Amino acid sequence: MKKVAIVGQPNVGKSSLFNRLLKRRDAITSDVSGTTRDVKKGIVTLLENREFELLDTGGIDYTSELFSKVGDKSIDAAKDADIIVYMVDGKTIPNDEDKKRFWELQSLNKPIALVVNKIDNDKEIQEKFWEFSEFGAENIFAISVSHNRGLNQFYKWLEGLIPPNVNQTTIIEDDEMPLELLLDEKMDEEEDKEFKVAIIGRVNTGKSSLLNSLIKEDRVVVSDIAGTTIDPIDEAIEYKDYKITFVDTAGIRRRSKILGIEKYALNRTENMLKDADIALLLIDATTGVTELDERIAGLIDKYKLGALIVINKWDIRGEKEYKEAIDDIRDELKFLHYAPIITISAKTGQRVQKILDIIVDIYKNYSARIPTSKLNEAIKMAISRHHVPSHNGQIVKIKFATQFATKHPRIALVVNKPNLLHFSYKRYLTNFLREQFDFTGVPIELIAQKRGERVEDDEE
Repeated sequence: MKKVAIVGQPNVGKSSLFNRLLKRRDAITSDVSGTTRDVKKGIVTLLENREFELLDTGGIDYTSELFSKVGDKSIDAAKDADIIVYMVDGKTIPNDEDKKRFWELQSLNKPIALVVNKIDNDKEIQEKFWEFSEFGAENIFAISVSHNRGLNQFYKWLEGLIPPNVNQTTIIEDDEMPLELLLDEKMDEEEDKEFKVAIIGRVNTGKSSLLNSLIKEDRVVVSDIAGTTIDPIDEAIEYKDYKITFVDTAGIRRRSKILGIEKYALNRTENMLKDADIALLLIDATTGVTELDERIAGLIDKYKLGALIVINKWDIRGEKEYKEAIDDIRDELKFLHYAPIITISAKTGQRVQKILDIIVDIYKNYSARIPTSKLNEAIKMAISRHHVPSHNGQIVKIKFATQFATKHPRIALVVNKPNLLHFSYKRYLTNFLREQFDFTGVPIELIAQKRGERVEDDEE
């Protein structure tokens, strides 16, 4: 698949063009210079059968240490791409730095276009656009992303460079598909080997360093400056026949300290968690669990994700011993009692690769379905050891159980008087099921209902 990189100085409209081509708001856009800091990726389809990978890069700006790293990432992305879109601000006069960088990229002998953005009307074409002929670009386009103006010619240029997909398949709707194929498809869905892992935590806990270490590539800008990552950055790897997509989310601050574009980042982080399967919760070993860590961990519980607690910076943890550190975390994060804990150093790579084995096991548990017969054997055994308590003389009976959903595991208990089944007994059953089956790293939800009631499930 061809790669197309959008590059240019900050605040010229790269992310807006990225969103326009993807036909959705995926990258954060803002008037604040330097909003995009890492390379954002998305798949664009043209004419229904031409696909390419689009890269939205950070602004090329060498006025500070952080922006210099961002600029280097952007240039590297352009060099790695098959097609380059160099974007400039049509409201300004041609910039010598832009011309120099455009000529350097042009020397790579790849298809390259100069896109002059913010040309909002014919008057600006006559008065400003012609000045950009100084670049000597063979392909130059005057556009306005915000006004959706002048984009057709640019699209045609792209279409001419993107080959059509060779393997086109006919999509059969469920109601048209033969029953046996439909059943096979449902089985494939249950054995899905692709999953998404969100890396979450406070600012400066090392999330971007961990992502780089996991994928063995400097994919994300790493800096001591808090708030470096704003857009969630995703990267997929293949491991043990699984495709794992990691998402490096923006670091979360206390709400009173969230400023400007970081508000967008917090919302985007929550949206990403809705689509994730597993969360890696990063805890800074040098500070331990803070009140904000507890609130962030609450998001894992809110979205019912598989979880792994990662204690980072273990190489500089100070005086605290392993058992003491683990006990402290277990005490502070009781509601994540099911989550395993690993100590690592993202900076040195210590134990980082062990995370891959752990999250594969967690995903297996997260997507596993317990056969109804085995589930009911376990429930009967639990009841025989500790009978269901009655309520004011009323007998409460659990008739049978069935797992009706995965990702996360949800189990329906068919009860004669579901409203009288005490939450403490459901907690007992949950703990008993954890003893009988491997639910390490995942939450379990038990739902009491009467026979014949349908449990609503949005995921299946």
